[in-house]
Amino acid sequence: MEPRESALPRPVAMRLAATEYDRCAELFRSLSPAQWAMPTDCPAWDVRQMAAHMLGMAEMAASIRENFRQQRKAARAGGVYIDALTRLQVDERADWTPERITARFAARGAKAAAGRRRTPAFVRGRTMPQAQEANGVAEPWTFGYLIDVILTRDPWMHRLDIAAATGTPPRLTADHDGVIVTDVVAEWAVRHGKDFELTLTGPVGGTWRAGANGPSWTLDAVDFCRAISRRPASLTLDDLLNTEVPY
Repeated sequence: MEPRESALPRPVAMRLAATEYDRCAELFRSLSPAQWAMPTDCPAWDVRQMAAHMLGMAEMAASIRENFRQQRKAARAGGVYIDALTRLQVDERADWTPERITARFAARGAKAAAGRRRTPAFVRGRTMPQAQEANGVAEPWTFGYLIDVILTRDPWMHRLDIAAATGTPPRLTADHDGVIVTDVVAEWAVRHGKDFELTLTGPVGGTWRAGANGPSWTLDAVDFCRAISRRPASLTLDDLLNTEVPY
């Protein structure tokens, strides 16, 4: 299996990264004290804990030293690496207030975007040492796929998680969120490789098709992206909509 690579042009990927960090900071600033304690579709986390994870990931992107520190601690913890990493990020900020998380995220977002932008091509082209699971299969990823795609999709999806948990309408624009949705749909289509017609509604929607003999769906764009990321985990999907795209 060939390692998965980013399909986004590098300048586009870096623009999306910077904008997404800004929008997450904007969302954090808008939340009330009660909203920070609300449960999310990630059962182990309330909004504050989810934001702590998001900050931990931004810190990794902002600093090579912090990246290595978190990796070492997560590896020593054993078990599934990504679970150990996210648990570390949340646990290390267990006593952080929403105000402290918000201020730190706002300060580190630009550094995280810059750190990702500085990653050289020879590093982005290398295959990550740990295979990642998607659709029940352990698949190889390049560092470029992680840095250019996943590290933007992750805060983007968590921003949608927090919006859903708190009843806050997410800020969605075609030039940012619409590009992320288009990339997600393109990867979803490649992953299942079958005919389909998909119409996504809302401000970041559109219509995509492949072939002429596949099933047809009309869904809200955000609902589609959340569904193929298994949100909520108990959601039952049929046919091609059961094809997972990682975030």
